[in-house]
Amino acid sequence: MVPAASEKQINKHNADKIQAKIIAEAANGPVTPFADNVLNSKGAVVIPDMYLNAGGVCVSYFEWLKNISHVRFGRLTKKWEEQSKRDLLSLIETSAKIDSAKNELFYEKILQGPSERDIVYSGLEETMISSLHQVVSFYLFIFLFFLFLFILI
Repeated sequence: MVPAASEKQINKHNADKIQAKIIAEAANGPVTPFADNVLNSKGAVVIPDMYLNAGGVCVSYFEWLKNISHVRFGRLTKKWEEQSKRDLLSLIETSAKIDSAKNELFYEKILQGPSERDIVYSGLEETMISSLHQVVSFYLFIFLFFLFLFILI
């Protein structure tokens, strides 16, 4: 059973009539605490809305990051990138017959990727460089405009 429309749908007045073995709360709090006790005593499993909605909340958060804040998904791809680098290094080692034990610290640095601080600094640097280019372009345009006017006069 999936109560999904509103709060407190399953309560002390109807909990004893519910015959479902599994109740998946899709609304915010559709099962009252009293009803939860009744359902549990009958052997029913109540999956809380917090568990059922957690995926949607995470996806909404990542969509918000992507669409509103224009933040890159580095944190979503970190493990995938680490595995890709590990596979690439393994292929290079095998092909070139390199002993990975001799280069272990170097490999760990490559596999680890950037720290949170590195990502923040990189993003800040990119933002500052982009802003500088915009400011320089604007003032260069203004300078050239006035130079052109001066030449005409």
